[in-house]
Amino acid sequence: MNKLADSSWLDFEQQHVWHPYAALQGTLPALPVRSAEGVHILLEDGRRLIDGMASWWSVIHGYNHPVLNAAAKQQLDQMSHVMFGGLTHRPAAELAARLVELTPQPLQSVFFCDSGSVSVEVAIKMAIQYWYALGQPDKQKLLTVRHGYHGDTFGAMSVCDPEGGMHHMFSHLLPQHFFVPAPQARTDAEWVDSEIVPMRDTIERHHNEIAAVILEPIVQGAGGMRVYSPEYLRQVRALCDTHGILLIADEIATGFGRTGKLFACEHAGIAPDILCLGKALTGGYLSMAATLTTEEISRTISTQPPGAFMHGPTFMANPLACSIACASIDLLLDSPWQERIAAIENSMCDKLEPCRALAGLADVRVKGGIGVLELDQPVDMPRITRAFIDRGVWLRPFGKLVYIMPPYIITAAELDHLLSAMVETVKESVRSSGP
Repeated sequence: MNKLADSSWLDFEQQHVWHPYAALQGTLPALPVRSAEGVHILLEDGRRLIDGMASWWSVIHGYNHPVLNAAAKQQLDQMSHVMFGGLTHRPAAELAARLVELTPQPLQSVFFCDSGSVSVEVAIKMAIQYWYALGQPDKQKLLTVRHGYHGDTFGAMSVCDPEGGMHHMFSHLLPQHFFVPAPQARTDAEWVDSEIVPMRDTIERHHNEIAAVILEPIVQGAGGMRVYSPEYLRQVRALCDTHGILLIADEIATGFGRTGKLFACEHAGIAPDILCLGKALTGGYLSMAATLTTEEISRTISTQPPGAFMHGPTFMANPLACSIACASIDLLLDSPWQERIAAIENSMCDKLEPCRALAGLADVRVKGGIGVLELDQPVDMPRITRAFIDRGVWLRPFGKLVYIMPPYIITAAELDHLLSAMVETVKESVRSSGP
C-alpha cells in the first residue's frame, strides 16, 4: 500500500480519524504537529506554541528529553516488548522498586496496567475480589464524591459524576454506586465538621455493601478541577478504618509532584489501601499505569480461591515503558522539582488572582502546578482555541474551565507568556459573552 502523500495525509486524517470527545469531522480541525521540543509544539505550518497542558498533564519534563530518549533507545536494542504472563524482566522489577520506595509504606505490591482508566478498573476489581476472598461477597459497591472523574472505561465511568460528568448517557448500563456531595472547604483553615456528614452517614448505613471509597486526593481533575481540604481526606481515611472499607486514591492526575507534593495524599499524611498512578509515570512517552496495594490485600487475594487476581493486560509491564518510567522518575527526583512547582504556583497566583475582579468569572483556583479560571458560562471552544493559538499557546479548556498544567521545566519567561495569553484571552471571552 502506498504511503499517504504529504499533500493529502491531513485530508485523509480529517475524514477517517476520530479525536477525543469530538465529532469525526469536528468544527475545529485538529492542528497538525511536526515535532515538539521542551515546552514547545511545532506545527506543520511553522507556528510554535507553548504547551500549557503538558499533553494532558503527562509531559512533566517537556518533549524530546535527551535522558528519556536515551532510555528508550537503550531498551529498544534489547526488546521492546515481551508478554508478562509467565515471563518477567529487569525493567519491571526496577520500576516496581522505585514505586514501592516512593509511595506510602503499606503499599508493597504493584500491578502494572495499560492506562489510567485501566488502573482504576484494576483497583475496583482488586477491592471487590479482596472482600470476596474474605467471604464477604456482598461488599461490591463503591462510594465516592460528586464532580469526580476516574476514566472512560465502564468501571471507571461508574464512579465518575453521574449527572454533571461526561458519561450520563451510559448511566442505565453502569453499576450503581453511592455518591455524596463533594467537599467545599479548600483548606484546613476553612474546614467545618459538617463537610464529612454525608460521607459518614452513607458509610454508617451501607458499610456492609461498600467495598471501597474512591477519591482523587486534594484535587479533582477533569470533573471540575476542584481543590479540597486535606482534612476531608483524613476523615475519610478514619471512617474507612472504623467501618472496614478500603480507600482507593486515584492519583493518576496528581501523582509525581503536580500538587507540590510527590503524591497528593501526602498533604493529608494518609496512606490509601490501593493507589492508582498513570499520566506522568513515563513522562508522557508511552501509555502506562500502575495500581499499588498492601501486602495484606495482595496476600489475601493470592491465597484464597481462585488463587489469582483476575486481570491481565496484553501489554502489562511493557519493558520499553518500564525503562522510560524508571528514567522519568530518576529525572524527577534528581531535579529541583519542588522549587519548580513552587515557582509555577507563585507565578500563577500573581497572574491569576487579580482575575477575580472580572465580571463573568466565577472563581480562581491554584494548587501546585495547576491553575484554573472558572467562567460563569461555558467557553466558545472554537473561538477561544483560535485566540490562544494566535497568542502562541496551546490550551484545551472544557466546559466553563480554562486551566493550565504546564511542564515542570517551563521557564519564567515562557510561563509569563502562557499566563498573559490565558488572562487576555479570558478577558476577551467574558467581554464578548457579556450583556
